[in-house]
Amino acid sequence: MSDTDLEAPEPIAEVEAAEPSHDEDNRLTRDFVDTVVEHVEQDENEEARALVRPLHPADIADLFELAPADARAPLASALAELLDGDVLAEMNDWVRDEVLQALSARQVAALATELDTDDAVAIIEDMDIEDQREVLRALDPDDRAAIEEALSYPEESAGRLMQRDLIAVPEHWTVGDVLDYLRRNEDLTTDFWEIYVTDHTHHPVGTCKLSWVLRTPRSIAIADVMQREQTLIPVDMDQEEVALRFQKYALISAAVVDAAGRLVGMITVDDVVHIIQQEAGEDILAMSGAGDGDINEPLPRTIRSRMIWLLINLGTAILAASVIGAFSGAIEKLVALSALMTIVSGMGGNAATQTMAVTVRALATNQLTSSNTWRMIGREWWISVANGIGLGALMTLGCQLYYHDLGLSAILFAAMIINSINAGLAGVLIPLGLEKLKVDPAVTSTVFVTTMTDCMGFFALLGLATAFNVS
Repeated sequence: MSDTDLEAPEPIAEVEAAEPSHDEDNRLTRDFVDTVVEHVEQDENEEARALVRPLHPADIADLFELAPADARAPLASALAELLDGDVLAEMNDWVRDEVLQALSARQVAALATELDTDDAVAIIEDMDIEDQREVLRALDPDDRAAIEEALSYPEESAGRLMQRDLIAVPEHWTVGDVLDYLRRNEDLTTDFWEIYVTDHTHHPVGTCKLSWVLRTPRSIAIADVMQREQTLIPVDMDQEEVALRFQKYALISAAVVDAAGRLVGMITVDDVVHIIQQEAGEDILAMSGAGDGDINEPLPRTIRSRMIWLLINLGTAILAASVIGAFSGAIEKLVALSALMTIVSGMGGNAATQTMAVTVRALATNQLTSSNTWRMIGREWWISVANGIGLGALMTLGCQLYYHDLGLSAILFAAMIINSINAGLAGVLIPLGLEKLKVDPAVTSTVFVTTMTDCMGFFALLGLATAFNVS
């Protein structure tokens, strides 16, 4: 046997010894992340790039999110050549800000030019004003003009969300003219599903799917193929309303028009999916007062946002405690009331939370409008009555078996019904009222609803006990 044969297995052993980058759930392993970070800390940047280079852009973004906060800036400097627009687009907002701070304005500008306008705006809009200006100065004039125009629109509006790169053709063209235009112009965007048809004033008059163009004879006028009915998005429309339009009409893309009705951009469904996820997450976290709820959010900001809502909740807790204090005499005479009142208020709070969640969701998805508000209120009334009677009867039976006090059991039954109805009405009326006042019901409803159910639960049970002199 030759020496070559004896040494042959060594490359295999080296491959087997290499750390896998992903686990069984296709997520980056902790060992892989630590290895990359260690290479960077030891100034072995080429070794770090060799490990990261085969990764998908989404995995590179995950690498930065999984790395310790103090390692992200050195990591960004070491892997700068691997950071492209696709990586930044996949990155968490807070982590992306840290990464951008480690890059020069010219590097950020180079990354922005690789992105669609909406993604480039998402990167630049969160930067400090001075940093924004420095990056904009480093951009090409056309890219700079497009991004500056987008930044002039309100935050979370269609103008910030839209892409400028689209395909628009005049309505007097034939299908053959359109095909020739698409094939001869190398500067056109490559990712599109619909072609927008405009009149001589650049107002959109219809849309044409690519499949229709490919299957239609060249001599046919594009105006005879296009679909004239279309959903137009005003440039200042809120992104949440944009998402509802896409959901309602099952859109793949939609034209964005300015105040004069001229075509200025388009929004695609991939951007809307991100908005739906973002808005849903914001509403859920707002209901709990947990701030952005992002584990990468700076600690002082998280503490501040949570402390504000906890202070408000402390005030409402004091209010509920004052109701208990007003009936301290009744509690002293019958200790059982102190145990039962927590059940009445707790069940009311749970019932109100259910109703509130349904109401906030219905408002967010436009299911609840002025035309069906009273039907919604009536529906929740009957649900509350049924739940109050059912749960009240069950609790009354338990109270009678444990305390053998018919008067106390009757008062508990009445209090359960009263607070159940209160919970149902509060869960629907408070979000509706906040919506009318132009206040986001997902943010502030919880505080008011829980206060209502606690106070009414305590007041109903203790007030009835005092009125009927139960002892």
